[in-house]
Amino acid sequence: MQNQQGLKGLQLAQRVDQIAPFHVMELAKRAAALEAQGRDIIHMEIGEPDFGAPPAVLDAAAAAMRQGRLQYTAATGLPELRRAISGHYRETFKLDVPAERIIVTAGASGALLLACAALVESGAGVLMPDPCYPCNRHFVAAFDGKPQIISCGPEQRFQLRAEDVEAHWNASTQGVLLASPSNPTGTSVLPQELARIVAAVRARNGFVVVDEIYQGLSYDAPPFSALSLDEDCIVINSFSKYFSMTGWRLGWLVVPESLVPAIEKLAQNLFICPSSLAQHAAMACFTPAAQAIYTQQKEAFRQRRDFLLSALPSLGFRVPVVPDGAFYIYADCSALTDDAHAFALELLEQTGVAMVPGLDFGPTTARTHLRLSYANSLGNLQEAMSRLQTYLSQR
Repeated sequence: MQNQQGLKGLQLAQRVDQIAPFHVMELAKRAAALEAQGRDIIHMEIGEPDFGAPPAVLDAAAAAMRQGRLQYTAATGLPELRRAISGHYRETFKLDVPAERIIVTAGASGALLLACAALVESGAGVLMPDPCYPCNRHFVAAFDGKPQIISCGPEQRFQLRAEDVEAHWNASTQGVLLASPSNPTGTSVLPQELARIVAAVRARNGFVVVDEIYQGLSYDAPPFSALSLDEDCIVINSFSKYFSMTGWRLGWLVVPESLVPAIEKLAQNLFICPSSLAQHAAMACFTPAAQAIYTQQKEAFRQRRDFLLSALPSLGFRVPVVPDGAFYIYADCSALTDDAHAFALELLEQTGVAMVPGLDFGPTTARTHLRLSYANSLGNLQEAMSRLQTYLSQR
């Protein structure tokens, strides 16, 4: 293991070597550089809703600023926001989730860091699928855990199955980290399969963490939370994706009641509290006016997904699993290239369409897949497909 040295010969902690670069951001930097040169770039690389926060949220933020409500909050979040999130579970999922079990966090990333800090022992293994969101591996590694990456192909929706848990659990394994719907694939773990996974993990006295930040963007079935299976599941959610508040850095964590004191202690020390401004603004996410806007935005995402699903096969891309959530399509480009990373750079330079290679998401699909984000206008997506059609037909 090579350990890099910092300024003046300072020795970095070995865990830094376990954190790979985030290639999505590197490609985004190249896209931004081309834009700065005057190129017209269509962004399909970043998972960020193009809508922005609704007017009610912006108004709530402005009111909080005018009234000076910018002091520290409790480390667990504003009580009224925790109650509002509890109401959201009751309204959306028909679940009774007490506000006391909800911890407001500095984004879903803050929630995942708190969960890993509380649960992952040094050297412990955590099962997760390949492909998956790369930071999930790095959250585990940051606390000296060992990501146990399991190749999951399209035949299983790019998601773990209970059989995978049973086959790969070993003496050092502590738990499972899932995302449903997933980044990069947009696929969900079907409820019946998730129930089998939870049962397999519970039989081994392990933990189940489920990232549900895209759960509000479920297109083909009603939203489903792991909390309906087992209240001891640890669930991550966020105001970034469905609620279109990416830069506000606000999320939440639902934990068993017995875990609340430990999470609160960690939050007090690691974060003090989430942004008070973002918390006051987020209260407006649950107003009827904001909810109506979110419903419209979800339908727009569905239309964009359906357009791309119809357009991509004629360009030579294969979509082996129809994404049922989030705003990503994980497309097999192996008929067009044997190096998805080089291909993504080629398409960016030649067509101005920015997409992400599978390199970030795990070794199994690193060279064969591109992730396309449809968090962009339908007009821009149509233009992107036209540019690709023109270039690929002449390539």
